[in-house]
Amino acid sequence: MSHIPKAEYARRRKALMAQMVPNSIAILPAAAVAIRNRDVEHVYRQDSDFQYLSGFAEPEAVIALIPGREHGEYVLFCRERNPEREQWDGLRAGQEGAIKVHGADDAFPIADIDEILPGLIEGRERVYSAMGSNPEFDRRLMDWINVIRSKARLGAQPPNEFVALDHLLHDMRLYKSAAEVKVMRLAAAISARAHVRAMQACRAGLHEYSLEAELDYIFRQGGAKMPAYGSIVAAGRNACILHYQENDAALKDGDLVLIDAGCEIDCYASDITRTFPVSGTFSPEQKAIYELVLKAQEAAFAEIAPGKHWNHAHEATVRVITEGLVELGLLKGEVQALIDSEAYRAFYMHRAGHWLGMDVHDVGDYKVGGQWRVLEVGMALTVEPGIYIGADDKSVAKKWRGIGVRIEDDVVVTRQGCEILSGGVPKSVSEIEALMAAARGVAA
Repeated sequence: MSHIPKAEYARRRKALMAQMVPNSIAILPAAAVAIRNRDVEHVYRQDSDFQYLSGFAEPEAVIALIPGREHGEYVLFCRERNPEREQWDGLRAGQEGAIKVHGADDAFPIADIDEILPGLIEGRERVYSAMGSNPEFDRRLMDWINVIRSKARLGAQPPNEFVALDHLLHDMRLYKSAAEVKVMRLAAAISARAHVRAMQACRAGLHEYSLEAELDYIFRQGGAKMPAYGSIVAAGRNACILHYQENDAALKDGDLVLIDAGCEIDCYASDITRTFPVSGTFSPEQKAIYELVLKAQEAAFAEIAPGKHWNHAHEATVRVITEGLVELGLLKGEVQALIDSEAYRAFYMHRAGHWLGMDVHDVGDYKVGGQWRVLEVGMALTVEPGIYIGADDKSVAKKWRGIGVRIEDDVVVTRQGCEILSGGVPKSVSEIEALMAAARGVAA
């Protein structure tokens, strides 16, 4: 059952159609089924834009939104009910379910789309579509347009304008409703429990995949069908690989483990990173780097509020990290000059965060008219500063090498500032050490 109310999907469609020019149509396909190998399919996950407008989770479907259409503005093409196929693959909504359950005004079998959709497009001046994101569907759309063009001598009127749907729809998705924030809060809470479980389970001699298994267990136990992205469980020097995916190295005392993982609920993502010591106790150098990253994150939170622009939070992390690296002797020079020359990028090479929503790296422009976007209530983003010191970095003292730390939380902009959605995971050195000590039955 969807956590987003049926009425909210209707409001979204209405809001999108209100932005469309008169006498136009928007056409959007469902995600295709992805083949894993031979007769095996990947777990199906609906296209985010399609899900956003419909809540319809089946493949082989197409939405047509037609403002002002007399027989109903929301048309859904989908699979017919088929008892034999449903015995193999699961229940289908069919045309009746599309109307009754999913709020379509009109529903047709997907097998009939070639006969019906050109008639719905004919006479419309503009077609909105997700051009470029699905080349196969783009070709089908042009086939339907050419059917109309072939009948021009008979009076058929093909559209004369094609517009990408993205710039309308993706700006809508940037602003999260109360219902969306509630789902994201749930996804973050489940993910937080998973990170706690991984900290509690951590022992030298296990492998990175041992902790990944703990994450997956809690995700599924919480009702999440899948992670929001490939979980990163990176021990020791692997933590300095930003998108590390192997997850098969042994956990060793003296190393840190960086876990970047989150589940999704109803196609809404969470994205949390924590870094902790395999032994349960930070070394002095690990603690120094960790607390610097944590300080940078706190500085970023203070810069997230309505009226602040997107880059303020990143700039805050850059200043704190650069100052800290100078204090620790890892960078040498005057702080402002080091910031201006981007010397910090040797250790902090990514930005402080990204939009978050139905996609982990969610849609929405970061700049508008060449200027950083101003934050507004309902925007959701991650805050994830990090410091990575390569294991083979000869420019620093040996005691610092191989330390990789990232701390990431999910936030939503509120009237007062921001709400941290992922606050359920310990974050201070003392909290992490106490949690891990308790799990091992020893005094912290």
